[in-house]
Formats: sequence, C-alpha cells, structure tokens
Amino acid sequence: MCYHSDLPKHFPGTFFLRNLVSCRSLIFQLVKRDFQQRYVGSAAGWIWGLIHPLVLLFSYWFIFGHILNVQVGKSQAQGHYALFLFSGMLPWMLFSETLSRSTSSMLDQANLITKTVFPAEIVPITIFLSSLVGHFLAVSMLFGAVLLILQKASFSLLLLPLCAAILGLLAVGLSWISSSFQVYLRDTAQVVTVILIFWLWVTPIFVEESFFHGKTHLLVVLNPLTYVVRCYRNVLLSAEAPAVGDLAILLAVSMVVFVLGGLFFRQMKRGFADVL
Repeated sequence: MCYHSDLPKHFPGTFFLRNLVSCRSLIFQLVKRDFQQRYVGSAAGWIWGLIHPLVLLFSYWFIFGHILNVQVGKSQAQGHYALFLFSGMLPWMLFSETLSRSTSSMLDQANLITKTVFPAEIVPITIFLSSLVGHFLAVSMLFGAVLLILQKASFSLLLLPLCAAILGLLAVGLSWISSSFQVYLRDTAQVVTVILIFWLWVTPIFVEESFFHGKTHLLVVLNPLTYVVRCYRNVLLSAEAPAVGDLAILLAVSMVVFVLGGLFFRQMKRGFADVL
C-alpha cells in the first residue's frame, strides 16, 4: 500500500503529503480507469471529451458574441471575441469540472473506502488529472486557432502547464473540503453547484475586467480564477509570459487552500467509514 509508518510525524501534514507521492502508481491507474470509464461503450470515445466543451464554448460565443454583440479591445486577441472567450472558458471548465465531480467522489468510492485500506485523499487528484487530459487537447486546438488567426507563438507557451498545475492545487484543495462535507452533509453538492454558477459570473470570462465596477470589481480582484484567466490569455493570446504578480498571487492562494484543504480532509476522513 501507499502508507509508510516510518515517516516523521513532527511536521503537520508531512505523512499526508508524502503519502500522495508514494501513491503515484495507484493515482496513474485510477486516472486511466476514470478516463476510460467516462467513454466506455461510446462510438466516438475520447472525442466526446472535445465535443462537449466545444459545443458549450460555441453556445456562449453565439449568445455573447453574436446575439449580444459583446466586443473586446484590440489589445485582447486583436478584437477576436471567440478567442478571448475560449481562452477564459478553458481554465474555468477544468476548475469547475474537478470541483463538481470531486464533491460526490467519496460517496462514489464508498466501497473502496469502507472495505479496504484506501487513501481517499487521492480521489480528487485523479479526477483533476483525468480532466486535465481533455483540457490540454482543447488547449491544443485553441493554440492552433490562435496560430492561424493571430499568427502568434512563443516559448511562453511552456509556462501554460505551470498555470494549470497551480490551478490544480486550488481545485484539489477546495475539492478535499467539499468532498469531506458531502460525506456528512449530503446537500453540499447542491451548494457547490450554486456557488459555481455565481463564481462563473464574477470571473472575467465573457467581458474584459474593465466592465466590472465598484463592488463587483472588488469581487473580481479577490477571485483567484481572475489570475488564472489572465495567465492563460497572456500565454495563448499575447504570446507573453504571465505577469509575475499574477503568478505570485495565484500560487500563494492556491498553496494556502491546498494545505488547509489537505489538513481538513485528514481530520474529517477519520469518520468516513462510520458514515459511509
């Protein structure tokens, strides 16, 4: 198994974090299984992982870009609203899918948690990594469109995995908290859905940040997803490295959420077997 009893315990969370590393082979197998099960028996297979986000993105573009005729400045994707929208939606979809699926993951894996010595903390991680596969396929398509339309590319694209990894810390940390609550309070999944709906509209995805004023602008500034969207747009649309300040803020918030979420999950999981 993944556990090692000889690890030092005088640092809070040391055993927890090292256990995640030692479980890397199990995580890989669970990611592979999750990705395959989502498309098992499907004629199109993993291609549905691209079709669904593309249809959603096209729907948002049709409403905001075509019907409402939302415009962006030339500094944003040279005025191409579709590219502006897609570059903001992709990290949001990765984040929201990870959090929403992970919230009920402890209930979904109840048999493993109650009947075996299973490291339940790796479940949200496997969900994020499984979602990451489809995410990078969609990002590759967007990059191809940017290369064709804007004719921009640079080595700053190599920093995109770093942005996604930091986003993963935030998503997994929140997933540990929400999945723990879901075990004891079965309404948590519904609450998370409502929060994600509100969270989407205070993230500068559909319009530029300058459209937000007063208290709504404060919400945008305090929103960690704002800095993720900035990083993606800098790398994909402007062919520039993300601003150091944006990365620093995002990393600091994500690390705090990840550590607090892990410590919270470690405490709450002691009663999982009794409740599940």
